[in-house]
Amino acid sequence: MLKRRIIPCLDVKNGRVVKGVHFKGLRDTGDPVEAARAYDRQGADEICLLDITATTEGRENFVDVVRHVAPQIFCPLTVGGGIRREDDVRRLLNAGADKVAVNSAAVTSPPLIKRLAKRYGSQAIVVAVDVKRMDALPRDEEPLYEVVIHGGTRSTGLEALRWCEQVTELGAGEILLTSMDKDGTRDGYDLWITREVARRVPVPVIASGGVGSLEHLRQGLALGEGEADAALAASIFHFGLFTIAQAKQYLLEHGLPVRPPATRHAA
Repeated sequence: MLKRRIIPCLDVKNGRVVKGVHFKGLRDTGDPVEAARAYDRQGADEICLLDITATTEGRENFVDVVRHVAPQIFCPLTVGGGIRREDDVRRLLNAGADKVAVNSAAVTSPPLIKRLAKRYGSQAIVVAVDVKRMDALPRDEEPLYEVVIHGGTRSTGLEALRWCEQVTELGAGEILLTSMDKDGTRDGYDLWITREVARRVPVPVIASGGVGSLEHLRQGLALGEGEADAALAASIFHFGLFTIAQAKQYLLEHGLPVRPPATRHAA
């Protein structure tokens, strides 16, 4: 059985790690290099580094941050934010990223996914999908979710489940699924949309948005609940509520397959 992954996420703005609710009220939580190094030593399975304002501010992504972080860690590094062209992906991979997450640009130009997968391989291309739950109508038999972009500030009209299926058909090797309704709330993942996406696509799904406890991580990964392949979290790790080792131990105690919570030591 494939091991479930625990992925600390570093949201970066102006070269600093920040965290807020729905990307608002951002608090500075530290230096990305120091944070990434610490999580790597704790035994993180992967680290996600996201420039959360590159797209909304219309600027280039944070290659220099990636270049400084990548040599300091041993686990895989996924980076995203402000990626609009094939050359953006090339620069990030050359800077040390293992995978690159594309979001808004994938929506505005879906063929970009196919070109990136062909050029760099599906294993290097993650499509980040931000979703919001729509108001229910009397005839709705199940919840309806819309894809949103630009940090959740713009509607797209795309139905989330169909979009996730489409991006995998185009060559995405993984989906990073974030509930914008849950982001930063510590209320737990949106289990319904996470589970439905995981059941419908043939690639790994990373659950994101809303973790406030170790039980939320378990729910996001467990069969019959979230069914994700990986659990991404930020606040519970950044603010010292739990360590990666504690998270993995909790999951092991509840029967979920994860890599042992052994830590790596500095050279």
